[in-house]
Amino acid sequence: MSEAARWKATVFVGGLASVVTTTHLLDAFIPFGEIVEVQLPKPDSRKSTDTHRGFAYVEFEDPKDAKEAIENMDQSEFFGKVLKVSQAKAPKSADEGLGSRKAVWEQEGWLAEHTADEHNGTLEGQQPTASGSAIDPMQGLEGLDVAGPKPE
Repeated sequence: MSEAARWKATVFVGGLASVVTTTHLLDAFIPFGEIVEVQLPKPDSRKSTDTHRGFAYVEFEDPKDAKEAIENMDQSEFFGKVLKVSQAKAPKSADEGLGSRKAVWEQEGWLAEHTADEHNGTLEGQQPTASGSAIDPMQGLEGLDVAGPKPE
């Protein structure tokens, strides 16, 4: 199964009580279809007394089963808490976009978009002037280095 198809067959289950285990989730979601995997992420901090982070991912064999689980389990009560069950979203790459650990100008997408054109010195998407060079952003600013009113 492709990575995109796996995420379509996976549901996010939020609002879990701290006593919930993978076995509880398996028992609750098995009526909707064959389950491939149940992930119950552990907390990042070792000092935390929580057994999990309060959410889980349940991956089904078939995306139709995931949709049925969402329709039936969203806003239901489970161990005294109301569940939020929705379609899981694929995680963003740690190397792309805001929040990445890589500088924006080192990312390939940004670099390709903002590189200067070798032939006429313009940025991609910027139109050269009739003379073939890029518009000078400083054009028309001559004489503005002097403070005060214009001498007449």
